[in-house]
Amino acid sequence: MPKNMVPDPEWFNGDRIKFKDWWRGMRLFLKNNRVIKTDNRIIAILACLRGDVASIYIQKKLNKLDKELKIQDWEEFVKEIKIMFSNKTKTADAEWKIKSLKQGKQNTADFIIELEGLAMKIDINELHVIFLLKKNV
Repeated sequence: MPKNMVPDPEWFNGDRIKFKDWWRGMRLFLKNNRVIKTDNRIIAILACLRGDVASIYIQKKLNKLDKELKIQDWEEFVKEIKIMFSNKTKTADAEWKIKSLKQGKQNTADFIIELEGLAMKIDINELHVIFLLKKNV
């Protein structure tokens, strides 16, 4: 696959609404360019952040990277950046919809599809979805 199939990611300025699309493009860019080492991945992502909120995050992360000599944990970094920049109102709305979801006269298959769609929006595991659903039943 030619390298130009996946364009360089755009700068990310901390806009929570645009984060999901930017993050998807960033992951494709890293995969396409075979950036495998965790520290290299983190540095490539930090290099694409710009703007007020993003700059504060970068400085905090760089200070942490300067102090640590060990390799960073990729899963921890992904969780941290998603918490920092993801659209929290969408997550809260979807979680509220799961809590108030009722099947009523709706077909069971349609109900399950709606439940799974909401769970995908907030990116939570099945146990949490079951907990939220049981809480309302």
